[in-house]
Amino acid sequence: MNAGITDFSMDHYDAVLDLWQKSDGIGLSEADSRENIAVFLERNPGMSFVATANDRIVGAILAGHDGRRGYLYHAAVDADFRGRGIGRALSTRALEALRRAGISKAHIFVYAENNAAFRFWESCGWERREDIQVVSTIL
Repeated sequence: MNAGITDFSMDHYDAVLDLWQKSDGIGLSEADSRENIAVFLERNPGMSFVATANDRIVGAILAGHDGRRGYLYHAAVDADFRGRGIGRALSTRALEALRRAGISKAHIFVYAENNAAFRFWESCGWERREDIQVVSTIL
């Protein structure tokens, strides 16, 4: 891996949003506005990370928990930097932060058609769940 990893701060927001917008399989909504990400990072300090190379953001991951389960969101690595261990390093850092908070199980939401993401997560030891489905509502 030829990237450094640091805590995600709001100073990174614009570059991370650009990365997410360019990444297949990342669904963005109002929940990803500057204000909402700031609230998320404040609520889950030290759990979300960015990867940098050549003075630019090349990877990012959001992580947080509800007190019982951890959740990873918007894990993305720039297409030019994939296959270098950056995604694995980002997820490892996020999971370590969740463990330090006393969380012993984590989930990530992956679009059903995002086979590349499923292959990545399964290569990291994650297990695809076929027994549950997500049900959502807009508040």
